[in-house]
Amino acid sequence: MVECSGRHFVFVYGTLMRGGCRAHALGDEHFLGTARTAPCYRLFDCGEYPGLVPNGNRSIVGELWEVSARCLEQLDQIEGVDEGLYERRPIQLQPPGTEHPVEAYFYLMPTTGLVDCGDRWVNGPHSSRGSG
Repeated sequence: MVECSGRHFVFVYGTLMRGGCRAHALGDEHFLGTARTAPCYRLFDCGEYPGLVPNGNRSIVGELWEVSARCLEQLDQIEGVDEGLYERRPIQLQPPGTEHPVEAYFYLMPTTGLVDCGDRWVNGPHSSRGSG
C-alpha cells in the first residue's frame, strides 16, 4: 500500500476521473492534477469501463489524487479487487507526478479482442462496475 503521512496517492484513468460515472467516490478527496504514466502500459476499452495493463508501450493520460485510507478501501470495492477484476499496485508516472509513490488499478482479465484506447479512455456509458 502506497502511503505518505496517512494519505495515499492514486492514478485514475477511467470512470473515477472528474466527469466520470464514479467520480463521486473521490468527491471529498484531493485532486492533484492531470498526470501521465511512463510509456510502458496499454489501455483497453472493456465496454463500460477501461482496463489498464502493464507491458505496453503507451503513456496513459489520467488524474492524480491524494486519498484517505477509507476512500482507498471504497475504491478497492468499486474496482472489484476482492473479486479479482482489478489489482491495485504501483504505477510509474512521468514528472511531475513522481514526488510520491503512486498506485493504480490494473485490469486482470484477458484483453484478447478488446479495442486499444490509445493514450486515454473517453468516459462511456454509466455502468455499475468501473475502473480507475
